[in-house]
Order: sequence, then C-alpha cells, then structure tokens
Amino acid sequence: MSGVGKGLATASIGKILQQYGFKTTAVKIDPYINYDAGTLRPTEHGEVWVTEDGGEIDQDLGNYERFLNMEISKRNNITTGQIYKAVIDKERKGEYLGETVQFIPHIPNEIKRRIKESARGYDVALVEIGGTIGDYENIPFLFALKSMEREIGEENVMYILITYLPVPGHIEEMKTKPTQQAIKMLSENGIFPDFILCRARAPLDRVRKKKIETYANIDAEHVISAPDVDTLYSVPLNFEKERLGQKIITKLKLQARKKPNWRRWRELLQHVEHPTKRITIAMVGKYVDIGDYKLADSYISINQALEHAAAAHNVGIDISWIDSKELEKDRRKIEKLKNYHGILIPGGFGATGVRGKMRAIQYAREEGIPFLGLCYGLQWAVVEFARNVCGYKEANSTEVDPKTKYPVIDIIPTQREIIADRRYGASMRLGAYAATLRKGTRILDLYKRSNRLKEDMVKIAQLERDPGERFRLGVLHRGEKVVLERHRHRYEVAPQFVDVLEGNGLIFSGYHQCEDGTKLMEFLELPAHPYFVATQAHPEFKSRLERPAPLFTGFVEAAASAG
Repeated sequence: MSGVGKGLATASIGKILQQYGFKTTAVKIDPYINYDAGTLRPTEHGEVWVTEDGGEIDQDLGNYERFLNMEISKRNNITTGQIYKAVIDKERKGEYLGETVQFIPHIPNEIKRRIKESARGYDVALVEIGGTIGDYENIPFLFALKSMEREIGEENVMYILITYLPVPGHIEEMKTKPTQQAIKMLSENGIFPDFILCRARAPLDRVRKKKIETYANIDAEHVISAPDVDTLYSVPLNFEKERLGQKIITKLKLQARKKPNWRRWRELLQHVEHPTKRITIAMVGKYVDIGDYKLADSYISINQALEHAAAAHNVGIDISWIDSKELEKDRRKIEKLKNYHGILIPGGFGATGVRGKMRAIQYAREEGIPFLGLCYGLQWAVVEFARNVCGYKEANSTEVDPKTKYPVIDIIPTQREIIADRRYGASMRLGAYAATLRKGTRILDLYKRSNRLKEDMVKIAQLERDPGERFRLGVLHRGEKVVLERHRHRYEVAPQFVDVLEGNGLIFSGYHQCEDGTKLMEFLELPAHPYFVATQAHPEFKSRLERPAPLFTGFVEAAASAG
C-alpha cells in the first residue's frame, strides 16, 4: 500500500549493493495515468521531486538520490500516461508499419524498452512498481517484468515483495493474513517472491517468519524483518543485520567486488540519533494538512536536508510545521516564533497563506532570527522587504495580484503564452540552472566551504558539450564562480526593481543571465543579519546525508549558534 516504505526499501537495497561494489541505479514505476507528478497536489501525492534534467517526479526518486548519492534522470520514472502516450505517438507517426496496435505486445514492449534504457551502463537496476498488489493498474507492469524475465534469463531477475503486517490494537497480535493474500495475488501474475520484506511496528518474530515461509513456500532466511525505525538512514544497516546484501548477490549469482565499509554512514547516523545538542526550526508552509491529518511528505526533501546539515554539525533538529494560514488569522501567534532557533519558508504556489509567510519573514528579519527562504520563500522575502523597508506598500507578486502597482515578483515573459493556453504541466523553469555568484558574499563562502564549486564546474563543462542543455547555463563569463541548483517555478524577481532593493540594503548574491541578457536573481542575503538567506532554487533536492546542501549547512550552523 502507499506509504509502506517501498521507495525507502529500494533505496536502501541500492545503497547496500553499492557497498558491495556494484554500479546500481533505480527506476520508479507509477501506475497513475498522469504523465508526471507536476500537476499533482502535494497533499494528494506528497512532494514533487525535481531531477537535474528537469523532470517532475514521484518523491521516491529523492530517496534513491539521497541514498545512492547520485543524480538520477527523469527517464527513470515511468508512468502509465507516459507509456500510452509513447505508444500512441509512435502509432500516429506510422512507426508500427500498419500493425494493429494492441495492449499486448505494444504496451509491455514499451515498458521493457524504458526499463532497459534506464538500466543501460549499470550492473544492477532496481525497479520499484508502485501501488498495491491486486490493483488493476499494476497489471501491465507485472506482465512486462515477467516477460523481461523470459528475455534476459530468470537468473538475472529477482522479485522482492514488500508487505505490511498489522498489529490490531484490540488484540496486540501481529497478523500475517494480508501478507498471505499479497503473495496469492502476486502469484496470479506468475510472479513468486524471492524475498519478502516484512514492514511492521516491531521486528518480525520466528513464529511469524515460519508461518510466511510455509504459506509462500520460501526459505525463512529470505523473509526479512523491516520494523519501524526512528531514523530512515538506519534501514540499510537493519537489512544488513540479516545479511540481505550477501543473500541478494548470492541469489543473482554475483561475486562481491569489495567489502562494505559503513564507518562514515554509522558516524553520521550516530550524530542524528545521539546529537550533542538540539535546535528547533519553524517551517512555515501551506501544505501541512489534509482533513484531520498532518502531511510531513509535502516537504520531505526539506526535512531531510535539515537533518543532513544537522548531522554534519552533530546537532539534533526538531521541526515544527506551522500552517501559514494560522498566522494570518491571529497576529499574536507570530510572537511564538521567538521560541525557535530558525525560521524556514519553503516553496509553494498561489495566494493561500502568503500574508502569514510574510509576517514570519518580517519577524525573522527584524528580530535577528536565522532565516532560510526557498523559491516562494525568496519571492515573499522580496515582497516583504519592498513593502516594509523600501516603502512600496502595495508591492506584490503578480501571481497574487496581477494589477499590483509594484510587481516586484513577476512571471517569466516566455511563459505567458503557455499559461494563457492553460498548459500548466512542465510550464516552468525546471531542473538545474547555472547561477553566477557575487564575490564577497555569504553565499559564495558557503559554496566554497562545501566544495560544491569544484563539483559543479565539472557538470557545467558537460552541459556545455550538449547543445540541447546549454539553455540551462545561460551566459557565463570566464573566471566567474558558478553553481548549479534545481528549479521549479514560473515567477522571478522583476529586473526593474533590483537596484531599488539593493539600494535599501538587500544583496542579490547570485544571478542567472539569460541569452537575451536578462539577469534573473537566484540568491539574496542581508549582510548585517545573523543569517538571512533565500534562493529562487530548491537546494534541498541536491542534499545528501554524506554531502549536505550548503545553504542548509549555513542555516543550521547559524541556528545552533543562536541556541
């Protein structure tokens, strides 16, 4: 079922295989008909993950990248919508040479083609099929994987079932019946699991293992306990307690290429679980609830980026999700922000809750509380500064007020036609874009300290060799310090207001220069403030436990100092 931990298990297995020396990648299959996750509500589907090459993807790819410490292409996310569109497009172009296009073989063949393309160049490709066994929409993908087994040899394919064992509160007994039913429904597709990962509140006991072994006709050694954990980065180590990595490579008839070394991973995990001190961060957002439930998944990458930065500084981090709409209803609630070591404004869209966000930004600016704004957070930091420092009381974003007298945040001109046609999917500045950093700024110092400048220069050289990707670089000049961060937005700081904003003390510490000469502001900071930093980008998408994002590292460092 959704949320049981398939993505995390996939990422953890990938990390384990890397530790054994295998070049590993992961593919996520989403059975929904949406072409991608770009138009899905965060409260409906969780966070939209943005890839380096501009894909709007299911959040599981974020787990893959964070654990595997690598960039994964948008082609590694496959949806039903993409498959059918590809088949129909080929049919319209006559590529099937007059054949009758049918579900079999054309749909499974397209699925297999996409998987093979994503797996090319790797030793092992992990393919996660989303949804629940028994869902109608899973059938094409299960059929395709069974067909692939026949094509490449069953010794090269292995199936892992991730199942949930509930413990009903009124009887306090772990039940295996849902797992038995899942095995039965999977077998109806001709697939029998080689391993079963048993998700549950507590570790699996021997009695339950034997019961599953009997029902599934599978060795109990291949029934792996996967209990709830406090820290998701302990999952691969939990799996390794049962020697899952060695069992997998034995099943695939592979030989380990190196001895796993978890020393650095364990050290960082120790920092997460047993930090020397704790700090509290207020995350003021709008996608925090649905009905009676709170949704941490709406901002999962930000939560993880904060945890990565905290681990690097050996501090613990407690995040409070504050509904910005509540700050609009009651101004007195703003005073409660003084109890936090830092305030973070995440990305978002639309007018809902923006006054609450601006009040939080103003409070952080005036009270000297460390502040980090991401994408929408930068935009409203600019509006707040224009109103309360520059004197433009009617300043606004045209997203909220198209007729504002002072449109300090405005839409990218090249997107106007797309929006006018109501083509919202993929109508934004998406993926990695280059930003030139200004000398003498805090932003430049943070990127230097993280060694990201050196890494990104290598990637920029690669993009320069690809004519189709050069638009992401814009205009660069020799000798400048440049970084790549991922974006997902339509609105920018209006160029005509930059001089006024800077004249009143705001520093734009990085920009992207378009080929037409227009400079799009990418970073801002207030030099006299303990830490007032914002970016038009989403640096959380490039944060890893072993390599935290520079802006988050600086933010946590400042918050820890404030504590």
